[in-house]
Amino acid sequence: MKEIDKNLLKSHHLQAFLDSLWLESGLSEHTVDAYRRDLLAFAAWLVQFEIDLVAVTRQDILKYQSQRLREGRKVRSEARLLSSLRRFYRYLYREEIRDSDPTAQIESPRLGKPLPSSLTELEVESLLAQPNLELALGLRDRTMLEVLYATGLRVSELVSLTFEQINMRQGLIRCIGKGNKERLVPLGEIALDYLQQYFLESRPALLNGRVSDDLFPTNRGKAMTRQAFWHLIKRYARLAMIEKDISPHTLRHAFATHLLNHGADLRVVQLLLGHSDLSTTQIYTHVAKERLKGLHAQHHPRG
Repeated sequence: MKEIDKNLLKSHHLQAFLDSLWLESGLSEHTVDAYRRDLLAFAAWLVQFEIDLVAVTRQDILKYQSQRLREGRKVRSEARLLSSLRRFYRYLYREEIRDSDPTAQIESPRLGKPLPSSLTELEVESLLAQPNLELALGLRDRTMLEVLYATGLRVSELVSLTFEQINMRQGLIRCIGKGNKERLVPLGEIALDYLQQYFLESRPALLNGRVSDDLFPTNRGKAMTRQAFWHLIKRYARLAMIEKDISPHTLRHAFATHLLNHGADLRVVQLLLGHSDLSTTQIYTHVAKERLKGLHAQHHPRG
């Protein structure tokens, strides 16, 4: 392999291509190295067939891809390989070294969307139970977690909430989301109960005579930052012995997933989350299906 590497790197065409990545594209050293490794691996495979890297056909590439998939290579790895080959052969075509691009009629592998990390209902209950309600900060934290899970707000929306956005009588939050779009989100009875208790007991103690429009101020009377709430939820997750790597967004995922698991309509979930496109919300149908498949496998006698 080392001898092949040396011979290939002496190739004027390959070296010129790699140089063009540095000069024209401004790619990082890591990315250029990835292109180099992909091309060298392909060239090493071609040696057994006595095929030159510059002269390959579409069928050669498809055969190489097929072998790699049989070896168990991940789809994401194959997508990166095709990207490397596509860039190299487009370069050769542009420089008139080849009269065609062998990758032109090859489709990129479908990566799909990664499933968002979520929590089970028991894990959510354990997380919510961690703040110490005897403390003003603990009651504030529990209220924030309850509101987050009840509404599916983004963390930026949660920490920026003001009194004007809460309608206790109707049980609604008027949320200002991405693109300055407004939506109304129900709070639910439990979150409303905690908000009522928080307003009476915790918030006055935190403000200590100061005036603030922020719904959830810190004990300094200032608005909480996203980063501060991120650390807060991480700490409560450790106390709940939840081993998953969670963030405030995880409760948003749990909100959507649990709604769908209990029969909510996808378009209703879209409105509650503030997604402008239904396709963004559809990822949660996959999460719900995976959960249902897991339950079936666990409890069905033929699972």
